Amino acid sequence: VFVQQALRKIPIQYAKRVDGRNPVGGQNTHLPLKVNAAGVIPVIFASAFMVTPQTIATFFSSGKTAGTIQYIFDHTKPVGMVIFFALIIAFTYFYAFVQVNPEKVAENLKKQGGYIPGIRPGRNTQTYLTNVLYRLTFVGSIFLAAVSILPVFFIKFAGLPQSVQIGGTSLLIVVGVALDTMKQLEAQLVKRHYKGFIK
Repeated sequence: VFVQQALRKIPIQYAKRVDGRNPVGGQNTHLPLKVNAAGVIPVIFASAFMVTPQTIATFFSSGKTAGTIQYIFDHTKPVGMVIFFALIIAFTYFYAFVQVNPEKVAENLKKQGGYIPGIRPGRNTQTYLTNVLYRLTFVGSIFLAAVSILPVFFIKFAGLPQSVQIGGTSLLIVVGVALDTMKQLEAQLVKRHYKGFIK
């Protein structure tokens, strides 16, 4: 829950300008960047990528080749765990930069007269946002990979029974849906001037 809700607030200031006789702008705000901007999508992509070679191998290969392919891409085996871990990290970076495009954000800020204090608008802002997003995505990708791999790891190597198996992906989806439901309830309660759940 903590990582799903965690975000980095980048301060944004808008330059004052005069519209007719009235000054416009000059307000301070922030740009929220989530630690886990990609959500559960990278895990789903990685799972699909792991299953596809196994499925193809069962149709077109036989014997040792099919067995080798199925072993390599089985995420419950050590080699498969490493591949699955790496795929989750790669897809997290890919999807995070699809969700938040530093070039477009920097361009929009420049057009609207906004800037990050201490950072020049334009290319410097884009570079700064890219670096921040890389660092945040690293934390988010390790979190996603760990949540996805650890349940399998504990069942496989700690000798836990299969009956207690809980998938990391399922856990992420449940938490995500619960948080979205809480936010929607909070919005409805605020709308009706009731005290909310989230402090």
